[in-house]
Amino acid sequence: MSNPLLAPWDAEFQLPPFAKINDDDFEPAVDVAMEQARANIAAIADNPDAPTFANTIEALEGGDALLNRVLGVFFNIAGSDSNPKRQELQRAFSPKLSAYASEITMNTALFERIETLWEARDRLGLSPEQSRVLMLTRRAFVRSGAKLTDGARDRLTVVKERLAVLGTDFVQNLLADEADWFMELSADDLDGLPDFVLTAAKAAGEEKGVSGHVITTSRSLIMPFLQFSTSRDLREKAFRALENRGANGGKTDNRKIAAETLALRQERAELLGYSDFASYKLETEMAKTPAAVRDLLMQVWKPAKVAANRDALVLTERMHADGINGDLEPWDWRYYSQKRRAEEHDLDEAELKPYLQLDRMIEAAFSCAQKLFGLEFRALDVPLYHDDARAWEVIRDGQHLAVFIGDYFARSSKRSGAWCSAMRQQQKLAGDIRPVVVNVCNFAKPAAGEVALLSFDDARTLFHEFGHALHQMLSDVTYESISGTSVARDFVELPSQLFEHWLAVPEVLSEFATHAQTGEAMTKDLLERLLAAQTYDMGFATVEYAASALVDLAFHEGAAPVDPMARQAEVLEQIGMPHAIAMRHATPHFAHVFAGDGYSSGYYSYMWSEVMDADAFEAFEEVGDAFDAGLAGKLEKHILSAGGARDAEELYTAFRGRMPGVQALLKGRGFAAQ
Repeated sequence: MSNPLLAPWDAEFQLPPFAKINDDDFEPAVDVAMEQARANIAAIADNPDAPTFANTIEALEGGDALLNRVLGVFFNIAGSDSNPKRQELQRAFSPKLSAYASEITMNTALFERIETLWEARDRLGLSPEQSRVLMLTRRAFVRSGAKLTDGARDRLTVVKERLAVLGTDFVQNLLADEADWFMELSADDLDGLPDFVLTAAKAAGEEKGVSGHVITTSRSLIMPFLQFSTSRDLREKAFRALENRGANGGKTDNRKIAAETLALRQERAELLGYSDFASYKLETEMAKTPAAVRDLLMQVWKPAKVAANRDALVLTERMHADGINGDLEPWDWRYYSQKRRAEEHDLDEAELKPYLQLDRMIEAAFSCAQKLFGLEFRALDVPLYHDDARAWEVIRDGQHLAVFIGDYFARSSKRSGAWCSAMRQQQKLAGDIRPVVVNVCNFAKPAAGEVALLSFDDARTLFHEFGHALHQMLSDVTYESISGTSVARDFVELPSQLFEHWLAVPEVLSEFATHAQTGEAMTKDLLERLLAAQTYDMGFATVEYAASALVDLAFHEGAAPVDPMARQAEVLEQIGMPHAIAMRHATPHFAHVFAGDGYSSGYYSYMWSEVMDADAFEAFEEVGDAFDAGLAGKLEKHILSAGGARDAEELYTAFRGRMPGVQALLKGRGFAAQ
């Protein structure tokens, strides 16, 4: 076939032929792959033979293999290296794929076969993994409307198609606002900015076609600017640009999209027999109910707000001492907090950052994976979708395990944030299929010839996303539908957040935190100061996160708000949001919640998982060895390799022997004594 997306992939490890793929190849490839998938589904539904697990469930597992292969490439590229053509294709594909999914779940004959198997499940002799896949498949069909009739079925299909379109529009509007805004700095605007910020701002200027220094909304650039710039006016301008993404009026404004999305989600839930969308969404998560989510969030919110308000008083005094009267504002917090940290912990970001080289932090993540799980990483020289991306073969005991791709630098064609995805997932049904896993970040790119430096928060992000990658790479299940990160949303962050703990292990930093100029290891004194400051400003970090999670929950519990911005303001007033702290993600740029259903009613998941990750790392602390082989083996067996083969609570209990309470989380955030 002339279309490289449809032809056999004969490159090493069957990697996509990136060098041969043209944007014009995607649409015809999707059309062909979807036609093939429809034919496969029809063959399953119309099979005259009695339904069996093999001819129905396993056939469904592989029915859209070609479509998944094509879309795995497209959506990875569209998110990390967008262009007008790819955005146009996203807009075209969204309703088409939603309609295709509805065709499957609304196929009466197909669902009848699944129901027949479900009713006979105790007599089928299924393995535990097969029983799990049957349950999850049937549940997905029911929750997608398979039991609805006539008008309700048709309306649900329309609702889901519209939601798919709105999610795509939301992301593209946000990307446009982020790509369009930048702030040029004159020589007089550089006061207070350390060399690493100046270098990153210069590189950002080059990317924008500007000869001088530029600040963009990339978090790795704008956050240190807010920390160090002595110009309060410029800090305010930068902060407002960050805060107003998706709310600037005009065609990229996301506020009406958010309102329509919430209304349609409520309608979707009611069509399926639920009182509200939160009840529908949380039914399949570990939390189960909105009440359980709110209980956890409020257990953490209360001590976090006490800490944040206490810190705000200290920072306000510092600001007043500078001759600035009035209230501490959100664009002041990071500036005065940085000064306070430098004094109280003798820790300055400018002193720390040269020790956190991107390449050395990648090596550190690889080293931890080697010590814990025996993984080796061999650099690959292969064509990829962008020059900034790089790849490694993952090997264990001489055997190929996965391909890992890292794409670390911010660019205007990449959506904000950081994420892990898989161009191909692990499975055994179609052979020993090994995954191709991608980590995408938005670190500030250095000027040509300069070393890429990270903040400690950046380094933590790198470890976080690599934890997700390990969940994919170590997956060892038969069925793709339960492979890797295909788990409950409030369980999926456990491996990622748990792996963050290894960044702060002293022996890891001692080996890999080496100075970019001198090559010397981080001094013992600096290492001790860094680790002592781990919970510094944790009130601020917890408040900005928990506020977003509480607003997300309020959006989806009860009737959908007509005006989401008014509802957001109402929630923040009810919980007593500190004036000088903004939500981590305000509604118009809350992509976790409005880019799709993934984290809708589910932004709390990071904290739910943190309850487990704090407790899980305590297991290593209890034995006095962060690389204890026995515990690492249990972690891989019961969590990292298991995917969704068992219930999340069962998996965690198998690893730890019990479910945890919130105490380890409070201790880890420095709130245990409050």
